[in-house]
Amino acid sequence: MKILITGICGFVGSVLARGLLDQWPDKGEELQLIGLDNFSRPGAESNRFDLKNRGVKLFYGDIRQRDDIDDLPAVDWVIDAAANASVLAGVDGSVSSRQIMDYNLASTINILEYCKRHQAGFLLISTSRVYSIEDLASLPMLEQDLTFSLDADKLQTNGVSARGVSETFSTRAPISLYGVSKLASESIALEYGDCFDFPVWINRCGVLAGAGQFGRPDQGIFSFWINSYLRRRPMRYIGFGGSGKQIRDCFHPLDLVELIIKQLACSKKDIPRICNFGGGPENSMSLAQLSDWCKDRFGAHDIAVDTAMRPFDIPWMIMDYTLANKIWDWRPKISLEQILEEIAEHAQENDNWLNLSEPL
Repeated sequence: MKILITGICGFVGSVLARGLLDQWPDKGEELQLIGLDNFSRPGAESNRFDLKNRGVKLFYGDIRQRDDIDDLPAVDWVIDAAANASVLAGVDGSVSSRQIMDYNLASTINILEYCKRHQAGFLLISTSRVYSIEDLASLPMLEQDLTFSLDADKLQTNGVSARGVSETFSTRAPISLYGVSKLASESIALEYGDCFDFPVWINRCGVLAGAGQFGRPDQGIFSFWINSYLRRRPMRYIGFGGSGKQIRDCFHPLDLVELIIKQLACSKKDIPRICNFGGGPENSMSLAQLSDWCKDRFGAHDIAVDTAMRPFDIPWMIMDYTLANKIWDWRPKISLEQILEEIAEHAQENDNWLNLSEPL
């Protein structure tokens, strides 16, 4: 089987590539990986030589450029792991609103046209940020010492429970330019798959985390927080009273590999195309709790307070993966503690990681 992974030298793309090479079932079908990356993200070059040494055929190219996609060899499947993954993209000045739409939406059309031409399956690594920010922000919260939690007794919103946000939760605007670009990509992918008869799977992922993730607060908060704490960088809790009680779940992208192998082999057309994947309540933590973990691991470090709220901030987001468990027998296997330890060990071994991760 030939698989193209876009964004292969990013954190998620590179972890999936290595995982597929390591876990591919030995059934007489050889796996050939092809990777496309424009190396625009700081740190991406660090994955290039390792993947090449493992036999991955790498192409330099930009998914926004139709010719760069058209020139690629035919494959059986495309795993789209390329995106500008910042919820603030298009409004914080780092990129323009047009650029975020080109990168996350127009590029999807280029890839889908490639899939149509070669009858290749399409698997989209999507995001929890497709869910309504206003509805998430209005969920009733209980405030505890170090964290927020959902007040189930006052809950009046569909698609959410103590297990987290399910696939039926509202996706009404606003969801950010990043979120809407991914939501639109999902819809377009499903339409292309139906019109031109190729398989499509959409994996809505919560926070992905692990060693080697670039230390950016808008894209890899767990990696950023641990690396910054270890290096005694200036840090701050933003919004929500400066308490650091906002909570997220996370999981390791390696936990997607077995699932993806199943999806690539599945020919059923009567099961949901979209599923949530995340750490769930068992793999969730607030920033304040993460600071306590870092304090135990590295010693004390002061965290500043900034009570100003930012666009698109929410106090609580946990992904309910019940549907994925029912359909795919999926659950996260790598614990939160293992993920944090992995990041911490990597941070201690790579003194310059934060500098490598910073924008050029």
